[in-house]
Amino acid sequence: MGAGERSSSFGGVSAPDTKQRFIDHLLAHSVRTGDFTLKSGRKSSWFIDSKQTACRPEGILLMADLALEAIPADVTAIGGLTVGADPVAYGIAAVAATRGRDLRSFTIRKEAKDHGVAGRLAGALQPGDKVVITEDTVTRGTSPMEAVRVVRELGADPVMVLVLVDRGGTCRAMAEAEGVAFHPIVTAPDLGFDYEGA
Repeated sequence: MGAGERSSSFGGVSAPDTKQRFIDHLLAHSVRTGDFTLKSGRKSSWFIDSKQTACRPEGILLMADLALEAIPADVTAIGGLTVGADPVAYGIAAVAATRGRDLRSFTIRKEAKDHGVAGRLAGALQPGDKVVITEDTVTRGTSPMEAVRVVRELGADPVMVLVLVDRGGTCRAMAEAEGVAFHPIVTAPDLGFDYEGA
């Protein structure tokens, strides 16, 4: 193992190798090229559905291995805005449990099921939790930032936004403006594409 490399718990391989395997998995299962129109209305030559990686067994293990290296030791809960955050948060929490690490998981509904902000919560988030907000792919970054606000209103402390793929390149500044660290596991340039934010 070279200098600066840490042993990974996934198959005993180094973290750089794990990241490359994750990139390869995304390229094989999640990335499509062609002519696409994004939610923003902008045209793009590529599209990514990273749930195709986050919901496959090897992808879950690779995702969790990389995420658990980045998540601070004092974090107690993981989740975000449905549905992009759901497979990411639940997969990471489940794998963490097999490694002796307790991370409760939760979902923030897009609309309240009953009155008040508490009606947007589904899952095991508790007041006072130190929280990682997750998302599968971010372009502009509005979903994780909405989750940051809701989690704060619920009395917990979001300390990191962790995304599988940063497609847009704009979420870091938004997170840092809220005093929250930003950690993309993979960026658009890692996949061979330019950022497409704004």
